[in-house]
Amino acid sequence: MALRAAVLRHIRLPVQTLTPNASRAPSQLSLLRLFSSHDDHLTKEEVIDRVLDVVKSFPKVDPSKVTPDVHFQKDLGLDSLDNVEIVMALEEEFKLEIPDKEADKIDSCNLAIEYIYNHPMAG
Repeated sequence: MALRAAVLRHIRLPVQTLTPNASRAPSQLSLLRLFSSHDDHLTKEEVIDRVLDVVKSFPKVDPSKVTPDVHFQKDLGLDSLDNVEIVMALEEEFKLEIPDKEADKIDSCNLAIEYIYNHPMAG
């Protein structure tokens, strides 16, 4: 706590009240947007592309059969262990952890896309 107080005594930053108005330069508005946590979410197209790339790169999958609507077991002939491995690869790709209860439900590209797109921490 003492270290924090000592550091704060030496670091002084001017405080500005930021109010949106017409006279503000566009570059300042873009900087504000840059630091906003609401604008950094992946687009649906980015999620679709990355999910399909992960599934296509799986060794037992024929990449020509992979579409956003493909079912892992019915359409690609994968077993439940392969399903788990794909979900783990998706977790690694998007840097998130999918709880087992939710991971068991992800058995198609469409469900994977929807889950990841709606996940606030997907990156």
